[in-house]
Amino acid sequence: MTRPRRNRNRALMFTLAVAAVMALPQASLAGDSQLDKMRARIVAFVGDKMEKLGGSLIVYRVDADGLRESVVTDLRDDVYKTLREGKIAFSGLAIRDGGVELKIADAKGREQLARKLASAAEGLPSAALAVTDGGDGQVRLAPTEAASAARLHDLVEDCIAMIEQRLKDAGIKLASVQPDGTDRIRIFMPGEMNPAPVTAILARKVRVSLRLVDLSMPGEQAQSGTPPEGTEVLLGFKDNKPYLVAKDSALEGDDISYAGPGFGAGTKEPIASFRFNGRGTRRFAHATAENVGRPFAIVLDDKVISAPVIREPITGGSGQISGSFTLEEANSVAMMLRAGSLPGHLDLVEQRVLQPTAKP
Repeated sequence: MTRPRRNRNRALMFTLAVAAVMALPQASLAGDSQLDKMRARIVAFVGDKMEKLGGSLIVYRVDADGLRESVVTDLRDDVYKTLREGKIAFSGLAIRDGGVELKIADAKGREQLARKLASAAEGLPSAALAVTDGGDGQVRLAPTEAASAARLHDLVEDCIAMIEQRLKDAGIKLASVQPDGTDRIRIFMPGEMNPAPVTAILARKVRVSLRLVDLSMPGEQAQSGTPPEGTEVLLGFKDNKPYLVAKDSALEGDDISYAGPGFGAGTKEPIASFRFNGRGTRRFAHATAENVGRPFAIVLDDKVISAPVIREPITGGSGQISGSFTLEEANSVAMMLRAGSLPGHLDLVEQRVLQPTAKP
């Protein structure tokens, strides 16, 4: 790692994980190529159907400003965690002008922070940082332009996956959901001559929360009577079983950084796995440490997906949801978790009905 020059009046700029920013791994490039080919086939097929049947065109813009705010907030939380774990003395940690600024008087402390951040960013284009040493211990960290572009690309892809899943859940199986430029998404739905119900579905943000289960009375009793103050009864996702849960959430969707389907290591049954961001990891570790032996409910849109018992403090920042899911159900749950964790919102740019231009 390059050491700062002794002239403190001269700002020193260096970039972490340059190789990861300059060129994506070949496996990733190959995957993108296959995805592009698949999308081209879908576009051609749906385009033909649109000519014959007509349909709806909807265009959304992702919230790039909300994404930048979320990324910088996560960066501040990660920097704080690194500083505390490394016992590095600092002051003035704050978000300013799209980056994170702080003061570390000790040069070794600055080097230690840069080294740990570089290690965390290795191989991750979207995690690359530009670090500026402003002299007198002042340090500024901000995502590089390449990292910001990678994050925006990832957000668009996540939004596409979420839209596809929600259309499928709504019974719309013939649709083309494609990126349109860097921050827009274009949806073609052959035969759908009224786009309003679809835009209404996509306008509603998925609510994700993790809440403690109240064991003071059975859920069935609370459902037929009066639940204790600060609680409410929610029904199970698959079995409609009543659960008595706290109204206040221990964690929200924006504490989750990733969710996806998978298979349990021991059972090989379909599951939905998830990871927390830095803030969510700390909050989840605290909540589980304080409530060992109690169940907590994973709630999506007021439906309890799972309610496992906390056996021990969970400090690793990740978990999984099981519940005798089919693979399709596990994928739907994962997509809803991801939808609830997406930063910002989708802005509706255009919606219109296209009449058929060819005879059936």
